[in-house]
Amino acid sequence: MAIAIIPARGGSKRIPRKNLKPFCGKPMVSYAIEAAKQSQCFEHIVVSTDDPEIAELASQYGASVPFLRDAALSDDYVGTTPVVLDTIQRLEKESQISDKVYCCIYATSPLLDSDALSRSLALLKQSGADYVFSAAEYPFPIQRALKRDKQGFITPFYPEHIGKRSQDLERAYQDAGQFYWGTREAWLSGESVFEGRGQAFVLPRYKVVDIDTPEDWKMAELLFRALHCDK
Repeated sequence: MAIAIIPARGGSKRIPRKNLKPFCGKPMVSYAIEAAKQSQCFEHIVVSTDDPEIAELASQYGASVPFLRDAALSDDYVGTTPVVLDTIQRLEKESQISDKVYCCIYATSPLLDSDALSRSLALLKQSGADYVFSAAEYPFPIQRALKRDKQGFITPFYPEHIGKRSQDLERAYQDAGQFYWGTREAWLSGESVFEGRGQAFVLPRYKVVDIDTPEDWKMAELLFRALHCDK
């Protein structure tokens, strides 16, 4: 069994109280907790938050909140890795909880399904990788991307590729921002998910939305309803 860590701070500038905001009838953070529970991969599901309201709600949905996160790890400039590292260290020190595998699941992952979690854990074990993270293929070749200057004129980022056929260019992938499996040693080393021995678990594009703006939120709700219309 493994341990899930769900970072869910109270502050959010572009979408206020994003982790608590109702999404298709339920608080946003509840979807990550429920997907983790349904996967049956985890002995413990831990929410790392600085917010008592989020802590109470997470507990209601079956997660553990053994401590509140320090304010120094809760501002807009703190990355995910320090939060996961802090949680692992505090779990091992204060709660006597430890494991060889930890999974960071983003609280804003309503399109995440439990099957993806279980299959990506299997990939981590089978591949011998340090990390396995969710990814999606870019829908259009990045080698043919365009940029626009201050006057509105367009030029290619890579002029040498602009005339090539899409099928002749190497595929590129993006971080899908749903989950990050890692061994205890990899997390504690501070090594980047993307610079070490990491493998991508590729999701279909229709299950990937990075929810940072109100427009992203609307798109995610439309996709969620489409995916669950027959359920």
